[in-house]
Amino acid sequence: MTAVAAGLSIFANGVTAALPALADQPQPTRLGSAIQGDLGARDAATKKRTRALDMREQAARAAEARLKADMAARQEAAAAAKPAAGGPTAPSDPQYENLARIYQAMKPARAAVVFEQLEMDVQMQVAQKMRDRSTAMILASMTPQGAANLSMALARRNANAGKKPVVGTPKGPTRAAQPVSRSSPTPP
Repeated sequence: MTAVAAGLSIFANGVTAALPALADQPQPTRLGSAIQGDLGARDAATKKRTRALDMREQAARAAEARLKADMAARQEAAAAAKPAAGGPTAPSDPQYENLARIYQAMKPARAAVVFEQLEMDVQMQVAQKMRDRSTAMILASMTPQGAANLSMALARRNANAGKKPVVGTPKGPTRAAQPVSRSSPTPP
């Protein structure tokens, strides 16, 4: 037994000698462990947000580069088309048709305020794509100067194209084409 006690005392002395090195480091408490865990989670979330922001920034740069390239290509196409057409190029018809639908859906007074801010070429193209009644209601809501300018531009364009004016054309029989009433006798 004394041998066992001597062995245990040697083992205890060895552990005691190793304890001072471990005693220099404080033992973590539950609060300390929770704080360390929260800090680790916060750091991970910050890294994740940083990666997401970097990815968004890269996507925004790529989109900007594509837009610049597209705009440059369109400007080159417009510059190439100008001399061939002998005048400024206009956006394609679907754009004007979409704008015409939008302005027809708006209340005429509100549409007129925005419509007057457009360039005259765009106003003319959109007005030609709109129904006559919608165009007339918008013209009625425009300022007199704006309505006159648009009307004159439409008249010039239609005269050059050999068409009837778009605005103000009657839809239906005129007075001269109405049937005469037969209820009154005609003199002999």
